[in-house]
Amino acid sequence: MENSTIFLIRKIQLIVDLPTQEERKEVWSTLYKWQNRCFIAANLIVSHLYVQEMVKDFFYFSEGIKYKLVDENKDEDGILECSRSTTIYRVLSKRFKDEVPMYILSSLMNTLYLSFKKDCVKYWRGEISLKTFKRDIAIPFNLTRISKFSYDSDQKEFYFKFYKIPFKTYLGKDYIDNHKVLEQFVSNQIKICRSQIKLEKNKIFWEFAAEIEKEKNQLQPEIIAEVSLSLEYPLVVKIDKYRLTIGTKEEFLYRRLAIQASRKRILEGVPYCKGGKGKERKLKIAKKLKNTESKYVHHRLHVYSRMLIDFCVEKKAGTIVIVDQEEKIEIAKKERFVLRNWSYYELIHKIKYKADKAGIELITA
Repeated sequence: MENSTIFLIRKIQLIVDLPTQEERKEVWSTLYKWQNRCFIAANLIVSHLYVQEMVKDFFYFSEGIKYKLVDENKDEDGILECSRSTTIYRVLSKRFKDEVPMYILSSLMNTLYLSFKKDCVKYWRGEISLKTFKRDIAIPFNLTRISKFSYDSDQKEFYFKFYKIPFKTYLGKDYIDNHKVLEQFVSNQIKICRSQIKLEKNKIFWEFAAEIEKEKNQLQPEIIAEVSLSLEYPLVVKIDKYRLTIGTKEEFLYRRLAIQASRKRILEGVPYCKGGKGKERKLKIAKKLKNTESKYVHHRLHVYSRMLIDFCVEKKAGTIVIVDQEEKIEIAKKERFVLRNWSYYELIHKIKYKADKAGIELITA
């Protein structure tokens, strides 16, 4: 039976909702402390999981060594003082008690355990190495740790408390309807899972997966939308006698090349700028343009994929077929310019999840 729901990943900026600078600074200090403990704990967790899983292969131990991973009170060959599921929790509790909420470390442990079990066979075969984690790790948490989630219609922002820390959302221009998702969460229409707090460049983000119902459109699977991807026109759609071109070479490719050329000119002129204590000033504009191209492409591909799905829903097409795609991918791999500027992988990804949400089947030919 086809699943009637899909998972959407959302990333929303949060602002600490406290009146004074000192109070906000204290919250930041707490969050950085929790992030550091999660970084240390994550590396400890995977190390303990690996040792527990591979202890049977330590054949160079003497024959008298027991290696059955069960409670010694339940099995005479057991080597654990408690159940296996409790061992790592006790290690973390002993080391990080009163430094970070144990609910956070429990969420981290559950997430890493599922990931470890998924790759366990590859570890045993030696096909991949053990994962290591960086200091910018996200802070995972259970949704039960969020309280007083509400919407202020005057301020047009959402408010909640996370471990007694007050936050409010900052949605900006909201091109992807995060406001609608949060409204549905407040009214218990959707379910949110796998939440985490991410600290990036002096900003706080809430990342989560939302389980939502697929759109119930009146579609007909026998009506097929043939889609072609190219540099000339990012998307060309044919449904029976109807044809639609989405985007143009001038509008997409040339604008992208203009951004690249602009940044190149700025970097070439940096050595001739005024010297002294000016490194930051010299590179200020170049840094602003660093992500301009990726943001432009990301937005354009969202617009293109949205227009495609809307056109298919309008014409009741229940199937999308991307034609001659394998041949074009091979051509793109040989042409560095095309591979650099086409972005077909990202475009197909955006089409795929929007089609899944609308209840349209996607086929790549």
